[in-house]
Amino acid sequence: MIKRTLYFGNPAYLSLKLKQLVIKKPDARGDMPDFGAFDNYSVIKTIPIEDLGFIILDHPQVTITQALIEALLENNCAIITCDSKHLPVGLVLPLCGNTLQNERFRQQINASLPLLKQLWQQTISCKIHNQASILRYTTGETHNNMLVWSNQVRSGDIDNMEARAAAYYWKTVFPDNSSFIRGQDEGDANNLLNYGYSVLRAIIARSLVASGLLPTLGIHHHNRYDAYCLADDIMEPYRPFVDKLVYDMLGNGCSCELTTDNKARLLELPTIEVKIDGLRRPLMIAAGITATSLSKCYSGVQRRLVYPIID
Repeated sequence: MIKRTLYFGNPAYLSLKLKQLVIKKPDARGDMPDFGAFDNYSVIKTIPIEDLGFIILDHPQVTITQALIEALLENNCAIITCDSKHLPVGLVLPLCGNTLQNERFRQQINASLPLLKQLWQQTISCKIHNQASILRYTTGETHNNMLVWSNQVRSGDIDNMEARAAAYYWKTVFPDNSSFIRGQDEGDANNLLNYGYSVLRAIIARSLVASGLLPTLGIHHHNRYDAYCLADDIMEPYRPFVDKLVYDMLGNGCSCELTTDNKARLLELPTIEVKIDGLRRPLMIAAGITATSLSKCYSGVQRRLVYPIID
């Protein structure tokens, strides 16, 4: 079942009643009432908690009750908070996302270094392959060097093929903008890319938790200040799907600003169709398949990560 994504960009009061998310609106002046007076305001909508996969809070006057937070986390719903620039900055996930969590944690912690290096090799090889497919889509040409680099990734990517491919990819992927520079604070299409990647990170982190894995303990990333190193690892082959979505948006005349319409397009990311394990599925389902395959790799059941492939 595809879980719903709800975005709140205006003042709202969110509460829980009979396992339903209750959305209430502010008064006619646009002000939220004093605490304790929300019952005097009309209900806009109610939504079953079990239908929700992501809640995005993007307004300083959104109020959410503790009871609702508890119910959302019990149903493995990720809660994402945004800053004053409307970029996702916080992610709340359940501590207990799987009945076998203790066992999965131990397997993950005890994973051997050779296994981690092999998993990273598979991850980067798939990422570069998908980037090559995106370049063919955006430029109309086959970039054989990317395909060669994809096949040349060695255990642990000791030759840093990821960086070599990235340098070529980002100067080529937007043929109508040859001066494009990829960066967090570079502006331009980066605004849309950064937002899309933040949404993608939440999707992957949620799937990892649902599979009983610890999103903090990565297979390659190990920044001491990063609470989602594993999510940052596993999302790498998924990034080109965000790139394609942003490319299509710009091609359809969308601006590079984070408008309401642009954010709505990027929030469709969980439902876009991808090809994984020979079948076409929504990206949210694919993320769950990837997370499950990773848990099987940690347990020794299999040695191959299952990632979506862009043909």
